[in-house]
Amino acid sequence: MTGIFKNLSLTPEVKRIVISKGTEYCYSGIYNDFTKNGTYLCRNCGLALFRSKDKFKSSSGWPSFDREIENNVNKIQDSDKVRTELLCNKCEAHLGHAFYGEGYTKLNTRYCINSLALDFVDSETVTDTEEAIVTAGCFWGVEHLFIRLNGVLKTEVGYIGGFVDDPNYKLVCETNTGHVEALRIVYDPHIVKYTEIIQYFFEIHDFSQANGQGGDIGDQYLSKIFWFNNEQFVQATNIINLLENKGHKVATKLEPVKSFWAAEDYHQKYYIKTGGEPYCHIRKKIFLK
Repeated sequence: MTGIFKNLSLTPEVKRIVISKGTEYCYSGIYNDFTKNGTYLCRNCGLALFRSKDKFKSSSGWPSFDREIENNVNKIQDSDKVRTELLCNKCEAHLGHAFYGEGYTKLNTRYCINSLALDFVDSETVTDTEEAIVTAGCFWGVEHLFIRLNGVLKTEVGYIGGFVDDPNYKLVCETNTGHVEALRIVYDPHIVKYTEIIQYFFEIHDFSQANGQGGDIGDQYLSKIFWFNNEQFVQATNIINLLENKGHKVATKLEPVKSFWAAEDYHQKYYIKTGGEPYCHIRKKIFLK
């Protein structure tokens, strides 16, 4: 490995943990008392690190595990020459520290992990994941359609592309923060490919509309694809070229990824919570399957 891979969608606080080797405040992390069945991923690169069956309550204030997924967590001596630091074996992201001999479990091991270094998906078998971020109008409808796509493990609505840290819905809608309502998609590349994610994205909204989506007019509703690497950029560009060669007008813009800020809880899985249906998103198949 030649140095940590830096996921540019991370917020400054997450970067402080995984890149600058910081520590979140005890009892502040979302996964400390979290008990759902599934897999914990590296928030920086998406590698599967821990299974929920190996998580236990330690009363330390941080998520605790007594076993990692084999070969996915690297252990090195911490800079303090005392503790054992835990790193993602794929991207070298800082996760936390290991402690031994405390007697919490039969394995006598406690991996003390920062919640901000983790992502969680319901799958108990996934081994690795990839990430995509798209914008296509009101994020309620975009998420509701993507939840249905096979291979998508997690969706999260939020804000991206602006110049204000930690934006909220009121700021984005009522002031010029430069953000767009976005959907973050974590998916299993063994089940669905990035090209299929982007093709589906084009099929669920009017990508020819340049001023918003349906009746939602404004910069926060524009159609965009935020690419993480050159491979994603090339694949998205090829799909846009294919659409244009078929005679379609494409207003969708491609932009390099920036910090993604999760939206307020009430926006997440909005139509599942309310029982409603999207008002301007419906799938219309364009690509041959």
